[in-house]
Parts: sequence; C-alpha cells; structure tokens
Amino acid sequence: MKSRPLYLKVWRELAAEKAMIFLSGPRQSGKTTLAEMISGEFANRLYLNWDIPEDRARLLENPFFFQEIERRNSSLPLVVFDEIHKYREWKNYLKGVYDRFHREFKFLVSGSGQLDIYQKGGDSLAGRYYLFHLWPFTLTELAGGARDFDDFRRRLLDVQTEKEAERKKAWSSLEQFSGFPEPFLNGREASYRRWSNAYSQQLIREDIRDLTNIQAIGDLETLYYLLPSKVGSPISIPSLGSVLKLSYNTISSWLLAFERFFLVFSLTPWTRNISRAIQKERKIYLWDIPRIKDPAARFENMVALELYRAVTLWNEMGWGSFSLHFIKNKEQQEVDFLLANETQPFLLVETKLSETQPSPALLKFQAFLEVPAIQLTNMAGGYRQLSKAGRQILVVPAWQWLSAIP
Repeated sequence: MKSRPLYLKVWRELAAEKAMIFLSGPRQSGKTTLAEMISGEFANRLYLNWDIPEDRARLLENPFFFQEIERRNSSLPLVVFDEIHKYREWKNYLKGVYDRFHREFKFLVSGSGQLDIYQKGGDSLAGRYYLFHLWPFTLTELAGGARDFDDFRRRLLDVQTEKEAERKKAWSSLEQFSGFPEPFLNGREASYRRWSNAYSQQLIREDIRDLTNIQAIGDLETLYYLLPSKVGSPISIPSLGSVLKLSYNTISSWLLAFERFFLVFSLTPWTRNISRAIQKERKIYLWDIPRIKDPAARFENMVALELYRAVTLWNEMGWGSFSLHFIKNKEQQEVDFLLANETQPFLLVETKLSETQPSPALLKFQAFLEVPAIQLTNMAGGYRQLSKAGRQILVVPAWQWLSAIP
C-alpha cells in the first residue's frame, strides 16, 4: 500500500489542535513509514530515532538540538522522535520540549509501547499531547470502503455489496498472513512463519525484557505460546498459573506486559456496573492472527481486531466515548461482542463460521438490550435481514459488513 489514509486523516485532525502528537502501536505495524508520509507534508523536518546510537548521543549532548534545523522556508518544522520512550527521562524531556517550543514546532512522538500508560514516574504530560494508534492492516483499510461515520451510526445494518471478490480476497489474506505489512505484502506462508517466530522472540527477549523487570523469559515465552488456544473464551489466570507453576499476580502482570507491548489485547464483559466488569475474567485476542489454529477462534479474533481498530479510531477522532466488550449471563450464554458509547450498548455482534440462523444467545440479549444485532459468518453468499418480535437482525458474511466500518 502506498498510503494509509485512515491514519493520515487522524493525524491531520489532531495536529490541527495540538503541537505534540503521540503515535503508538505494535512494532512493525508501519509507524516509521507513516511518520515518513507525515513528514513529507512538511518543508522543514527532522527525524530522531533513539535506537540509533548517533541520534541518541546527539540528544543527550544537546537536548534541544532541533532548534538548529536547516529550514527551507518559514513554515513550522516537524520534529519526529521515534522510540523515545526507551529514554529513561523521556516524559520529563518531552514536557520540557513542549513547554518551551510548542508554538515554534510540531512534534510527532512514535513508539512500540503504550506511550500513555506503560512507564510510571516522571512529570505528567497530561494536556500536552493527543494520542492515536496505528494498527496492522484491517479490512476497511484494504478494501477502501469506509462509510461516513454519522451514516454508519444511523444505519448500522446496511451492507455494501460492491467489490465483493476483492474484499473476500483481502479477508482471506489477513487470515493467512496477518495484517502486519511485511508478511501481508510478501503473501507467502513460509515468509509469514519466519516473520512470526522472529517477531514474538524479538518483542519478548528484547523489548519486554529490557523495559520491564521480568527475568523469566523462557516462562514468558511459554505463556505467550499457550494463548492461541485460549482465544474465544474468558481466560482463566488460575488455570494458566497452575500449568506454569506461577502465581496469579505473576500471570496477571505478564499478560499486562503483553498488552502494553501489543502482543495481545483484551476485552472486558459488559455490565451496568463498570467496577464489577474490571474484576471479571477477560477475553484475550492476538494481533498475530494466524497463530490461532482453531478456525472458529481465529475467525472471532479477526472480527475482534476489526472492531477494536474501529472503536479506537472513533475515540481518537472525538466521535464519542466508545468501548468494545463481550456479554455473558449466569446461564453461560454469551454474545461475542457488544459495542457501547458512554457505557450504553448500541450494537451486538456474534460470530459463527457457517451458521446462518441467529444464535439463541444473540436473540436473548437483543430482546434484553433492545439494540440492533448482527451475526457474522465466514461463508460465501449473500446476506439476510431478519425480524424477530420487531427487532432487526442482520446475518452477513464478515467481509461484506466489516469492510465498510469507518
């Protein structure tokens, strides 16, 4: 892909209001490439990567070195700080940079950790930056069919039938190679496997080891290799602890490290009592989809990633306070996904590999919540719009509906 318009749009929206923008996301999701695209819009620009020793020395010797930038015209320069979160004093440093220079420069701060939460200590940067995320390729980005957000919210059950073959092919490629640009664009299974093994090892043995206090790297890798078989069900930390002979708190902290370095993401159950949801078991999903061998779990993970990308972008664009959950009752009936705004549900989404009859759980929760419902399948064919007791249900191939999500 030559550009990433979804994310360029977010950058332009946020940079119009703030001088400092944080760009976060998984390693190798294309942050450096996106930063280059953004830099191309500035006549005056400077790039610094903390991982490059010469750049690191330059900053430490002269913290405000960027003042000496060679300018082509009088427009505001852009300074890109890549992987600056690995600098022990990065928060204090950026606070000083912003406070002194936010009227004279634009700043893009990119990193492969969750820049807003993962490192404690130091002065707060609150109010000095906006944050947005770059994710691996998703169907909307590949298919180019995103609807207008307001239109999408008004007509949640609409389906776009154009370019069906193209969208189905993109969906299949995401399932085979993941959405990470390198293996996706290579399009070869052997290349994907080499990339996947190297990717997880690099993150665990280098990034997580170097930036946390975790020393048991072998056990940490084993935990990650256990997770693909846990996708699709609320994860049991005591069960994982029993297998690995580790404490509940250790497993919890390691799973949190996986989230902070974008190996996994998690969803909480929806409940009207938010504090109760925080204490309940979560569902874990992987960014590296093909690691999941069970077809139904892999399909659910693919849908989870698409919805997670959408909800994240909606929040970063300021369109609401959206969240993504699953919902489960005492009878163990469950619907895979519930989308909410300001904690209020507005859509239920269930995944079924081939079943075209709405699941009993989907019907039950729809009757309880009185919101539209969608059942996504992984089978070819057309869609069906059903009505149960006056409530609308859409049964549709995943690639038809997901490709249009803003």
